[in-house]
Amino acid sequence: MRMPPTQSDVMTVPMSWRRRTALYTLALLCTSGAVAAVPAGATAADGPHAAAAPAAIKFADEFDGPAGAGVDGSKWQIETGDNVNNHERQYYTSGNNNAQLDGQGNLVITARKENPGNYQCWYGRCEYTSARLNTAGKFDSAYGRVEARIKIPRGQGIWPAFWMLGSDMGDVGWPNSGEIDIMENVGFEPNTVHGTLHGPGYSGEGGIGAGYSLPNGEAFADNFHTFAIDWAPDSIKWSVDGQVYQTRTPADLGGRQWVFNKPFFLILNLAVGGYWPGDPDGSTVFPQQLVVDYVRVSD
Repeated sequence: MRMPPTQSDVMTVPMSWRRRTALYTLALLCTSGAVAAVPAGATAADGPHAAAAPAAIKFADEFDGPAGAGVDGSKWQIETGDNVNNHERQYYTSGNNNAQLDGQGNLVITARKENPGNYQCWYGRCEYTSARLNTAGKFDSAYGRVEARIKIPRGQGIWPAFWMLGSDMGDVGWPNSGEIDIMENVGFEPNTVHGTLHGPGYSGEGGIGAGYSLPNGEAFADNFHTFAIDWAPDSIKWSVDGQVYQTRTPADLGGRQWVFNKPFFLILNLAVGGYWPGDPDGSTVFPQQLVVDYVRVSD
């Protein structure tokens, strides 16, 4: 049985074939999941039937705060480093260099073509900086609705994601821990996002998922959109702006193990380059920004 994490614990997080697997070291702090109940005050409907109670919020970050401030350290930790296994080009920096509040209720993760810190990457001197943050050791949960309202960036080689990893990864490793990709976009598909499951025997390019495309050639980078999963035992549904576009259950795995009935933690990141999106080219404009209005997890 795993003991509760302490400040001296260290977890190594591998990342899926498409987005990750430079083994970033995550310093696990004492678990301090931010739990808040939705304020009471819903009035009873006229007649004998009371209105349905609102869902209890298990985690929420509305990213309120002054412009330039860093993320709430009681909810998020910042990962640093590069990613050799997936051949991403960015170096994830610490602090608020590439992840900060805008003073208007948003988190802004910025990818820049720069290297002020002389960071070294797998290919030599890094060409880009960006940010990646997670809730490991601070918040995890099983089941409920997990959602974020996000305006994604655009451009060849740009790779934003909102996703989750099994909290037992330090014990069982990846992909046995499981991975739930709530939203991924690769810049050469401006009107499409992807939702994917990764687990034992169906990881990397063998992940099980589907894409969702906006109509009439609209680009996801043009406006905010809400990306969500509704997660129950043996069932996960993906939606964009309330439109469900796929449902996955153990029946989709062809007898392979369903590893999604346990707690997972959250991750937000903006990658540059890699096997799936390809590298930036002359058409790619920098800086690019992933703008997050909120992240919420509810029953």
